[in-house]
Amino acid sequence: MKSRSLGSAILHGKCPRCREGNIFPVAMMSYLKLTDVNHRCPHCEAVLTPEPDFFYGAMYISYAFSVALVINILLILNYLFGDPEMSVYVITVIISNFLLLPLMLRYSKVLYLYGVGKVKYDPEKSQSLK
Repeated sequence: MKSRSLGSAILHGKCPRCREGNIFPVAMMSYLKLTDVNHRCPHCEAVLTPEPDFFYGAMYISYAFSVALVINILLILNYLFGDPEMSVYVITVIISNFLLLPLMLRYSKVLYLYGVGKVKYDPEKSQSLK
């Protein structure tokens, strides 16, 4: 069985230890249960929430995503429409933030878990528990 790459595991929101089990109980682009994270990996039983407020640090990553989104929208609108009204900027940013909210919240948690979490990849865990 071929093991999943790090990029693929992050992209699909998989457990950092086995890269097979889902971090979230519902689909990535779901507005239901936006903040829910599986306490344990359903595949290898790794603890995905090491302490009760572990994912508070993910707010900084989510903030960076929001800032990047606003800057990109402002640049794109300015380039395509040549300095539109302020209301166009505001409405576009609000709609974009609403549409991308699940992705930004989820990926901020995934990146925080992979970067700060002490769970490291173990190829044996991904293959032995099928």
